Amino acid sequence: MSREAYVAPTSAFNAGSTLDTAPGLTTQYICGDCNQKVLLKQGDPIRCKECGHRILYKERTKRMVQFEAR
Repeated sequence: MSREAYVAPTSAFNAGSTLDTAPGLTTQYICGDCNQKVLLKQGDPIRCKECGHRILYKERTKRMVQFEAR
């Protein structure tokens, strides 16, 4: 594929992802203790709002991810 034929992905393709550098966007995490869903913005303290636990897991993406093995 030539460089001129390349088309950048649209924002609809990246609708499920969040940019860590953009202010105001939230990312969803799951608390490691109470399994509560926690929404955090950039700069928020990493702490569950329900129980105060400080271990949060990033929720798995809904998009299919496939890797090619050699």
